[in-house]
Amino acid sequence: MSQVPKPQILCRITEESYCETLPEPLQLFSDDDQIIVCSKCFQSPEHKQHAAYGIQEAAEYYRKLFQETLVTLREKLEAAKSLLAEERERMMTIQEEEQRFKEMIEAEYKMRFQLLTEEKEEQYPRLPAYEVDLNLNGPNQDQLMKCGTELMQKSQEMLQRLSHLGRENMGKLKASEVWLCAHICRLQRIITDLERNCAESAIALLQNAKCNLQRSESLLLQSLEPAQITDLSSCQITGRSSVLLRLQRHITLDPDTAHPSLVLSEDLRSVGFRETPRTGPGTPRRFDFSASVLAAESFKSGRHYWEVAVGQATQWQVGVCDCTERKDSIPGASGDKVLLMRSMMGADCTLWVFPPLRKICLRKQMYKVGIFLDCNCGQVSFYSVTEQCLIYSFSDLTFRGAVKPVFSLCIPNGDMSSDSLTVCLPQPHP
Repeated sequence: MSQVPKPQILCRITEESYCETLPEPLQLFSDDDQIIVCSKCFQSPEHKQHAAYGIQEAAEYYRKLFQETLVTLREKLEAAKSLLAEERERMMTIQEEEQRFKEMIEAEYKMRFQLLTEEKEEQYPRLPAYEVDLNLNGPNQDQLMKCGTELMQKSQEMLQRLSHLGRENMGKLKASEVWLCAHICRLQRIITDLERNCAESAIALLQNAKCNLQRSESLLLQSLEPAQITDLSSCQITGRSSVLLRLQRHITLDPDTAHPSLVLSEDLRSVGFRETPRTGPGTPRRFDFSASVLAAESFKSGRHYWEVAVGQATQWQVGVCDCTERKDSIPGASGDKVLLMRSMMGADCTLWVFPPLRKICLRKQMYKVGIFLDCNCGQVSFYSVTEQCLIYSFSDLTFRGAVKPVFSLCIPNGDMSSDSLTVCLPQPHP
């Protein structure tokens, strides 16, 4: 910051301006009173205790202050414009997210109802198939109608909560947009004023100099913060269809596809890191570009479910891989994947889904993941078995051929990682 010029009583000026009280040229600027006076007026008791500066020196001092302030104001203006663009982008994003979560909720409850209907049909094979209009008789149909109504009510409640949060978030973002637009206008006005002041004569520049600086400071003190909105993943679908346990498959790991840094347990259900990576030629189906391993089992049709114990592992990936073989690529290594991932940045752990890469908020630690695959409908869903809730669901996927479960760990950098994954054995069900 520029230093205040030393007071001085006399200063040669070029401006032909005179004191309003006495027919004397204006020569001094009182910083305390923010006025320009002649030398005789400055001798009056009113200004006797105040410091005076030559007009040119005072003008140069404030011109430097204005220029320094302009630099900061322009930076603030660019930051405000950037935040405004981000807030408008977030408006588009939350609308897309709301639509995605709406589709997830509808798909999940539709899947639960279908599984429930099929289970009842298996229990009562002689009864006619369940119709959409629920126009059936008998205790089984009554029970099914009741379950269907409960599922529909839960679905509507979730959709209403989602819609409420969406409106609430949009309202906060629009309020932020309005405030930022007004703030940008205020910044632009004060920047224009200061730029004009810097180009003015000494006497004109000193008019309301301190007031202009105070206006600038008040704007600079206002913090730029994005709107605080509620993550839509708080609309988690709780509970888990008990029918999923009937679809649970016995999954084992395929050692021929394991990355050289991975070691499999004897029962081929657990995967971790080996101290020394395997050397020598591997199989054509082995992963060489990521610490991954495929399941030995593959699925081309039907519905399937399995669970993976992730324990305290910090960085992992679980999901499915479309392992259609291509002539120009390695089978299994280049297949399309649908993944739930956990990554660690410092002390912060984050969940992601892919594709595309999206961050997922889960409020509590998760120790076991459930994966549901519907090959016919192209659906892959991830559940937190720990919290009994849906994490994320993909619908309308297209699989070109056989689909295999895939498991990945992050290759450690330096010290050996203790991360490991275990495929759970199917649980007994009633």
